[in-house]
Amino acid sequence: MIRKLLHRVFSRKPSASVSTPGTSGAELRIIPRKQHAIPRHHISPCASKVTSELQQAGYSAFVVGGAVRDLLLGLEPKDYDVATNATPEDVRAVFRRSRIIGRRFRLVHVMCGSETVEVSTFRGDSSTDEDNGITANKHADEHGRLLRDNVFGSQKEDAVRRDFTVNALFYDPAKEEIWDYLNGYDDIKAKRLRIIGDPLQRYREDPVRMLRAVRLAAKLGMQIDEATAAPIGDLAPLLRNVPPSRLFDEMLKFLLSGYALASVVDLRARGLHHGLLPMLDVILEQPLGERFITLALKNTDERVRQEKPVSPGFLFAALLWHEVLAQWNIRQASGEKPMLALQQAMDDVLAVQDKELAIPRRYDVIMQEIWAMQLRFLGRGGRRPFRLLEHPRFRAAYDFMLLRCESGEIDPELGQWWEAFQRADAGEREAMLLKDEVPKKRRKRRSRREPVAGDGASPDSSAADAVIS
Repeated sequence: MIRKLLHRVFSRKPSASVSTPGTSGAELRIIPRKQHAIPRHHISPCASKVTSELQQAGYSAFVVGGAVRDLLLGLEPKDYDVATNATPEDVRAVFRRSRIIGRRFRLVHVMCGSETVEVSTFRGDSSTDEDNGITANKHADEHGRLLRDNVFGSQKEDAVRRDFTVNALFYDPAKEEIWDYLNGYDDIKAKRLRIIGDPLQRYREDPVRMLRAVRLAAKLGMQIDEATAAPIGDLAPLLRNVPPSRLFDEMLKFLLSGYALASVVDLRARGLHHGLLPMLDVILEQPLGERFITLALKNTDERVRQEKPVSPGFLFAALLWHEVLAQWNIRQASGEKPMLALQQAMDDVLAVQDKELAIPRRYDVIMQEIWAMQLRFLGRGGRRPFRLLEHPRFRAAYDFMLLRCESGEIDPELGQWWEAFQRADAGEREAMLLKDEVPKKRRKRRSRREPVAGDGASPDSSAADAVIS
């Protein structure tokens, strides 16, 4: 009985009006397959199964959001989301291999083999203060940022609550129809990114939407709508109110989007740096390292687009390298030994980033190993090159060193030597070793050895003679 009652409540027809500014005229437009040209077999098997079984259980269910957008743009969706009028408990009852997650807004993850589809219940409008009859969110901070948004509603309300019109399209695999309340279909065809509702209010509700607008525009090759772009510069300080961990997550999406370089340039143009995003400050405010970072972002973009693996640890090591390098040079100039100076410089930079950049500490070891091995690449005599080749992080450190060569920071000859050394066979490698590079401990020990009769060394033999002999 309770389930049937909930089903009737959440299956109600869309309300006639929606309180979000700028969307009061939202009307449903159903686009048939002959117009949008997306057949159901282009949808992932798991997403099709989820929508089909929910519909068979008596609920509405649609593929929604980025997957529909990407299919219309001719892109391959990386994941699929489903929206339904079923509650999380209803969804959990339909699918045995599923689990409810989330606190701010409960979702259900449905597993089909190796694929997982995220299922959400239609969200409603939480902005009306019912006690006073005015539009004022009771779950927002003093700047307007939403702290809670866990209200169920109708499909139309769910569309209006999304961020951009291109992300508010619903696809029904059964009928092969796209349901569009906010002209998102036309915006996709026009390559236009437009926020839903009043930009000022929507950015205040969630300042991260400003970052998301820049990232999506770069990724999708779209122009940000004039009204959508206008408030970004003035509202940029609102990003200071966003938790550092959430800002880090959004910056990581930027860096691994495949369009990091274009996104970073656009962020700078719109004033979304200078203390607002510490990670962005590190990227943009290093004149000496600008070419190095540009190359790092460019190479990362190429790897992402080619669907090659990308290591966040490597990327963070590149972004912070010139901070480490500056500290390293200062310490060496004060008389510290190179390795000790480098270790202390790494510790100093990581201590600062732990407070400001919110990079998870699981990446610290990766960054430290890549940085520390840069000094070891200088040693090309004895057994040191062979030991370095065996290091599990050698390839990452080697690629890092090549970036330093390409940017002009160090002599390209070093990169060429190591490239040839890797290709050479055992005999060729022995011949490539630099014979005058003798480990310091060995040189020191031999130079202090007292000559004895019969060993071929005269009392006035130099330390160099002793080493060569």
